[in-house]
Amino acid sequence: MKAKIAMFILALFVLAPLSARGDNTSSIDKLDHISDEALQMVKLYRYEDAKRLLGHFESEFLNAAGSSRPYSMDELRIITVAYDDAEKAVTSVNMGHEERMGRVTKFRLVVDALRSKHQPLWTEMENPILTVFGSVKKAAQEGDNGDFNASLNSFLSLYQMIYPSMKIDITPDRIQQLDARVNFIDNYRPDVLGKSTSQKELDALEADLKTIFDDMTEDEADPSLWWVIISTGSIIIMTLSYVGWRKYKGDREKLLDRQKERKN
Repeated sequence: MKAKIAMFILALFVLAPLSARGDNTSSIDKLDHISDEALQMVKLYRYEDAKRLLGHFESEFLNAAGSSRPYSMDELRIITVAYDDAEKAVTSVNMGHEERMGRVTKFRLVVDALRSKHQPLWTEMENPILTVFGSVKKAAQEGDNGDFNASLNSFLSLYQMIYPSMKIDITPDRIQQLDARVNFIDNYRPDVLGKSTSQKELDALEADLKTIFDDMTEDEADPSLWWVIISTGSIIIMTLSYVGWRKYKGDREKLLDRQKERKN
């Protein structure tokens, strides 16, 4: 699979100097439409149809490489990794539906971020992500270990879903600062839960998130995208809730198992 990714990127650079094959706007619009169709097929459990659409996307993406708007190295890396994850989601034998949905949704948001000149789809998740993060802060302030970990896992699931798209639209230094705060809170959960000084990191992260969303949503979204926003948003929220709950349940079961082992 790594070889395929390398070949995919190499082919893009080989084709990039070639003359443009039609208008670039229509090319990226076509790619955006294909990615949305693939997501809808996964939503309906039609994985073979989604696989076919992703194969069509790959062909169209290679054709678009010779357009007047070449993709940067970072964009190539992000879209290639997102595509590879989406392809694994529709071809896997054992992967659950929710994980398939999460991976293909992530891919869908990345393609839209490449396309959108104004408000990308990932910014429409401002309310869900800040609402979930509000639950993280509340649980931390109350010292509720169970709610804190469950809410944080839910937040991380959503953050990881939109993170590749954010990297396309946000400057590297802001992304690095945001990522550093997220990693600190995730890696030092006991400190954040038990120390008021560490809980200040929650306030700082919340402020960073609000600033990023505010900066990205100054322009109104294209009205034609609202049906896509609503559909994709509902998918993300459902996936977020399930993944967060499942991870919390798994962590809880591991803790109980360790406690039993100690007693024995």
